[in-house]
Amino acid sequence: MPNIPPAPDLPGARHLHSGKVRDLYEMTEGAYAGHLLMVASDRLSIFDFVLDTTIPDKGEILTRMSLWWFDQLADLVPHHVLSAADADVPEAVRGRAVICERLDMYPVECVARGYLTGSGLSDYRATGEVCGNPLPDGLEDGSRLPGPIFTPATKAELGDHDENVDFDAVVATVGREVADRLRDLTLSVYRRAEEMARDRGIILADTKLEFGLAPGESGAIVLADEVLTPDSSRYWPADQWQPGRAQPSYDKQIVRNWALSAESGWDRASGEAPPSLPPEVVAHTRAQYVEAYERLTGETF
Repeated sequence: MPNIPPAPDLPGARHLHSGKVRDLYEMTEGAYAGHLLMVASDRLSIFDFVLDTTIPDKGEILTRMSLWWFDQLADLVPHHVLSAADADVPEAVRGRAVICERLDMYPVECVARGYLTGSGLSDYRATGEVCGNPLPDGLEDGSRLPGPIFTPATKAELGDHDENVDFDAVVATVGREVADRLRDLTLSVYRRAEEMARDRGIILADTKLEFGLAPGESGAIVLADEVLTPDSSRYWPADQWQPGRAQPSYDKQIVRNWALSAESGWDRASGEAPPSLPPEVVAHTRAQYVEAYERLTGETF
């Protein structure tokens, strides 16, 4: 189980749950009483451990990037954000918190892949397909797929790994109509974001989305949690893309690589948490998050 530090007490909000990166509260006062407050921390997790070293400004970068992407995708799918205004959220978490709608979340990690890497590559090497999607022979780490594919996963308990499943497993979980809709929305979001990122010199290799059902009679499927951040997506510099090897990336791969290096002195098989990060790794990781944000949005952080 990850070692997650206690969530801070916030005036006007009641803590409900903490994940590896986010803390979830219920608003108890004001115009948004009863709605959820989602706070992105500066925590960073690798290999199912939450590190004791934080990345400065990471929570704010993730929040700003999600809000930007929600706006870009609003014509494709509604989102759960009600407000991110300073006047509406507790002062201590301004800039990295959003007030959002309560949804009945679907128990499916909706993943779209346009390039082959990570667990998809492992599945392909073992079976020639990913989540029931047959793929051509001869693909390598980083290969672009003939077209984006829907590769869902189960939502694991905290500390466990998500498990890739096929489309039939999604149908069995949520029914055919909802499964079709989740797949179509996931692929539509990926295609839009992949094209926009490519125009900015960045490859969006894959991304993980979460959806929920809106309350009331609308029956709308709503995009929730975070969206298209370096924590939920693989972003690669397009000018350095070279299939057949691991790609440079705008995410925490820098930290994973350091933790697995001889320099860290950490043995992944030991069961012990990784050691604290050296300042240069922290600075490099922060710089990668900032660069991804600025290149994608065109805004200065």
